[in-house]
Amino acid sequence: MDQGLKRKTLVIGHRNPDTDSICSAVCYAHLKSKVTGEEYIPARAGHVNGETRFVLDYFGVEEPQLEEDVRTQVRDIEIRKTKGVADNISLKRAWNIMQENNVVTIPAVREDGTLEGLITVGDITKTYMNIYDSSILSKANTQYSNIIETLEADLVIGRADAYFSKGKVLIAAANPDLMEFYIEPHDLVILGNRYESQLCAIEMGADCIIVCEGAGVSMTIKKIAQERGCTIIATTYDTYTAARLINQSMPISYFMTREHLITFNSDDYIDEIRDVMASKRHRDFPILDKDGRYLGMISRRNLLGAKGKRVILVDHNEKNQAVAGIENAEILEIIDHHRLGTIQTMSPVFFRNQPLGCTATIIYQMYQEAGVKVEKKIAGLLCSAIVSDTLLFRSPTCTPMDEMAARTLADIAGVDIEKYAMEMFGAGSNLKGKGDEEIFYQDFKRFTSGKIAIGVGQITSLNGEELEGIRPRIQNYMENARQANGLDMVFFMLTNILTESTDLICEGNGALQLASKAFHTETEDGEGEPAGPVVRLPGVVSRKKQLIPELMLAEQE
Repeated sequence: MDQGLKRKTLVIGHRNPDTDSICSAVCYAHLKSKVTGEEYIPARAGHVNGETRFVLDYFGVEEPQLEEDVRTQVRDIEIRKTKGVADNISLKRAWNIMQENNVVTIPAVREDGTLEGLITVGDITKTYMNIYDSSILSKANTQYSNIIETLEADLVIGRADAYFSKGKVLIAAANPDLMEFYIEPHDLVILGNRYESQLCAIEMGADCIIVCEGAGVSMTIKKIAQERGCTIIATTYDTYTAARLINQSMPISYFMTREHLITFNSDDYIDEIRDVMASKRHRDFPILDKDGRYLGMISRRNLLGAKGKRVILVDHNEKNQAVAGIENAEILEIIDHHRLGTIQTMSPVFFRNQPLGCTATIIYQMYQEAGVKVEKKIAGLLCSAIVSDTLLFRSPTCTPMDEMAARTLADIAGVDIEKYAMEMFGAGSNLKGKGDEEIFYQDFKRFTSGKIAIGVGQITSLNGEELEGIRPRIQNYMENARQANGLDMVFFMLTNILTESTDLICEGNGALQLASKAFHTETEDGEGEPAGPVVRLPGVVSRKKQLIPELMLAEQE
């Protein structure tokens, strides 16, 4: 058993991640690694949007790895690192390896690391019990080196890397005068120290003679064997023991299973392979990587102690916004600035939730509290997240702490915050060439209010004409999105950063009425305005602080 498996911890934001979600994951993973010396890996639960990609590229940071499901995988648990062997090793050597490592299955692995087949303790015991004909050794194409190893013998004449590939095995127990009647060309003859028997076997065309009981081999016999191409092997075992052991020199390739192997991938989920393992009689199953290379063996026992992935959640605390499989994960911490949601944990966790405009502001505070210097790249990411979440301090969610943190971080990162913000927002609102689905899910979240499931998407832009052009496309797409996500209502915010206003598109039975009730307004459908379920909301830019609370209050009235 591999006891040295170091458990990594994923730091991950919500699905359909925004800039705060991605940057907070990267920066908090960096902080945790610095403070603890352990491995914390930033991850993302969805695709990186245009604005966030601009930020990552600007500061030269790789995007976090994609984790769409955090259920426990094979690579998360301890597996038996049984070493792979070549398929030409002897049955005896395979048996010894099994005994030394207390395993019942050994994988045969090619030079490139891919799996060739499996040999089990059952396969080896069958070779003892089954009655084979005397040519089994040559049928198995046994290498002389295997015979030498198995009989603990010495090579007297010949090459150890040659193969015994023709003929039968026999013991020369009869008088030399009779031997010529049953020795045939290419046979392997086990015999004693009688010169006449050795000579007869060589002259009858034997490919190999095995001289037992440590008997000497004369120079004459060696010379004749050399001339006739006969291999001579000398062992201290008697003829009975040599005959009993020699079948153990056969290569495992002749007996191992090559086809219909049940293997698992290191990325497979534990709950999916458990049923397969239960339905098979095998005790051990090979684990392969994505390229088919052998990694180790897994048994049902390995699954008993399987633990969930270790996860830290940032920028969310609701299950319906979390990465798939979160219920199977071991949640260690939650760092957030939203309302309290529905995530349940198996044990107490470190939970930090502050009424600030951005998670990155909290993480900046944690850097200060830990006494860890904020590097230039980290400062740039944290600053970008705050600018994004607060719409450059225009959002009502923004607090003095957010603005102070962002401006301090901008100085460390060496950026002009106003100029940089315009570039960043411009990259985020560059929607040319994007499909309806990509635009819709660029920043999309689910919420529940009582029994009603609501989805809210948002696009922010500095360009009013761009928003107007997108509106009909989003309106046409929203019903599909509502049905696909199993929602009762869907809202989409077209937010103009410069005018600090939002056009709210509504979809679903009662959605338009709910929005009108929440904001005490009529729908816009006058002359020069596009027809459709749209509510104009001056001064509304924040989904979290201005839109969601009002919708939920109105729904509960």
